[in-house]
Order: sequence, then structure tokens, then C-alpha cells
Amino acid sequence: MTVQSVDRALDVLEALADRGGAAGLSEIAARTGLPYGTIHRLLRSLLARGYVRQESDRRYALGGALVRLGGVAEGMIGVWAQPYLEKMVALSGETANLAVLEGDFVVYVAQAASPRRLRMFAEVGRRVLPHSTAVGKVLLADRPDAAAVLGRTGLPRRTEHTITSADALLAELELVRDQGYALDLGEEELGVHCLAVPVRDGSRVVAAMSVSGPAERIDVLDREALAEGMRGIARAFGSEVGPSR
Repeated sequence: MTVQSVDRALDVLEALADRGGAAGLSEIAARTGLPYGTIHRLLRSLLARGYVRQESDRRYALGGALVRLGGVAEGMIGVWAQPYLEKMVALSGETANLAVLEGDFVVYVAQAASPRRLRMFAEVGRRVLPHSTAVGKVLLADRPDAAAVLGRTGLPRRTEHTITSADALLAELELVRDQGYALDLGEEELGVHCLAVPVRDGSRVVAAMSVSGPAERIDVLDREALAEGMRGIARAFGSEVGPSR
């Protein structure tokens, strides 16, 4: 059993998140299906607690009080992800990572290291732009505003292999959606290749899991078999962290 007022307040917060963190009243109403009067009452409570703020243009945005909750939740997700990342290491022999999208940046939140002497590390807490990483492509592929994100961040060249055309990157995101995984073939760091798959909370992609290693070792793996095995692990993790209803 759920409490209607709590459900509706969460619907409002999720509507703001779905709009990139800020939305007008009409956009919230369209997303939630709630009456304007109900939305006003919910927003008053959320404003008072700092979970929402009102911008100068009268749009509503996610508030600073969510930062503390998000930081704690992010740490917990890293703990929950560890056994699943270790399964990906066992599957691939390479380092496994968990990453999320915060604003327009990809943030690495957990990692399980390869047992091999030569291995890759993406420092936990590291923030990177999404266009040049496999995890970033997976996360962008689920975003209807991916073109707007790329417009804000640009596509700076990280290596000679980085995709720097928005049209080319958007075409690659379409491929990611079709095949269910993304690749980084030396686009963020020369000599390092990665394969990433989505973690879904119901129908939404909330995180990405990847394996990364030296190009010569990643390239000899059976890409389709690896992606299928990783998707199974990601589905199991998503079912643990997703809603129970």
C-alpha cells in the first residue's frame, strides 16, 4: 500500500528530473497528469523543505536538499553494485565500473578491479563528458534531450578516435539503443577499449555498467556474448535497486 500524497510528491520530483532538473507548471502537469491545484500544494511543501526551488523565470527546479540525499544514495548504490561488478570481472577478466549521469556529466560511482597485473582504473568519483565513453553513450541513449546535452557540453576531442560530430554521435546512440550496448574504442583514452550496458529501473536507464581493459584484450573477446552476459548481470542489479511495485 502506498500513501497518495507521497506518491504524488515523488511524481513531481521525477517530472522535474525527466525535464533535466527544471520545468514549468504546465510541463509538470503534462508529465504527472495531476491537477494544477494539487501540484501547487505539493510544490509549496517541497519548496519549504528545500527539495525544490523556484527560478527567476518562475520555473521550478530540483533543490539543494536533494544533494545530501543523492550523495548518500550514490554511496549505497556503489555498495550494492559491488557483487554484480565482481561478476562482470569474472565474466570478462577485466575491470568493471558503474557510472551514473549527474547533470551533463558521467560520474563513476563504483569499481571492481581486474585481477590482471596490467589493468584499467577509472577513479571512483571521476567526472567525464559522456560523448567519449561507453557508459556515457549508454546513458545518453536513453535521454530524449541527448542533442541538447551535447549542445551544452560540446564534443571536445579526447583522442584521434573521439567522435566530435553531434550528428555522428546521435547516429551512434541510435545504434546503442538497437544493439543494447555501447563501445568506446580508444575514444576517451588511447589503447583502452570499453563495453557498457544499461542498468534499468523499470523502463528507465538509471546507470551504466562497463568493462574496460587494454584494446588488444578487449578486442579478442566475443563482443555479443560478453554484452549478453553483462546485460543479464545488469538486469539482476536493476531488479535489486529498482522499485518493488
